[in-house]
Amino acid sequence: MSVDIVNETRWVIDPSVFRELVLWTLERMRVSTKCDVSITFGNPDTLAWLHEHWMNLKGPTDVMSFPMDELRPSFKKKELPEGILGDIVLCPDVASRQAAAAGHSTVEEMMLLTIHGILHLLGYDHSAADLEEQMFMLQRQLMLTFLSVRPGDLEDVYLPEGEKDSLAQYEAEHPDE
Repeated sequence: MSVDIVNETRWVIDPSVFRELVLWTLERMRVSTKCDVSITFGNPDTLAWLHEHWMNLKGPTDVMSFPMDELRPSFKKKELPEGILGDIVLCPDVASRQAAAAGHSTVEEMMLLTIHGILHLLGYDHSAADLEEQMFMLQRQLMLTFLSVRPGDLEDVYLPEGEKDSLAQYEAEHPDE
């Protein structure tokens, strides 16, 4: 099992929390923890480029998922699918803004987005109202259960003092998006 975590931002992020979350979520979703998953924390420019290139939508987004082996949950005890699950790219700047609006910490928002990304890698979708209800209910259930069973305090992610808000800078440079 490989959970590769790359931080291309100035945000201070504890990768062990996200590694733990990925493994825990895969177990709950009945997918082998021997799967390979990568998480990249990217800046608004990176997410805006990916968003436009892959979705034909302007501006940075919170999370994008890129499935590889199209693995799906297995409900047979001895047949847990293995392979390369795929890549998740998160934008802490966007997550921070969403967290403030939702009234919780940035790390909690990023964890929720990680679960959201994993569900996309596993084939879940929210393109229709019934699918959205199912996916969002499952991600909330996974998130709340993980937080309830995880021992210890959850350290928030943060920008070092004096660092500029990259999302505000991106918006200033791209006022039409």
